[in-house]
Amino acid sequence: MAFERAAALADIPEDEAFGVTVDRYDIALAKHGDEVFALQDLCSHANIPLSEGEVAVDADGTCTVECYLHGSTFDLRSGKPTCFPATEAVATFPVEIRDGDVYVDVTTTLNGVTPA
Repeated sequence: MAFERAAALADIPEDEAFGVTVDRYDIALAKHGDEVFALQDLCSHANIPLSEGEVAVDADGTCTVECYLHGSTFDLRSGKPTCFPATEAVATFPVEIRDGDVYVDVTTTLNGVTPA
């Protein structure tokens, strides 16, 4: 794995996504509790940055990020859409926290989705 520093942990807000670029990919980082998630920063429905969306926990406990344009939400762990109009998952990436910094490996995906 090839982890690269993406951001300081303190820079990632609790209730919204945070956009960064790692290597050649735009990544949306999202924090929920002690966990940090990395998804490709591109809604699979309308090519809108997910980093401009809000992070929430659904009634069933699923952590999601919402695309602000049409309201699609994506599971932060799996990248799968949890509501329409999106029907395709977005790539998710491995994350490590080291000494207060967030590192992301964009050479592999956790869910098998090839980044656009």
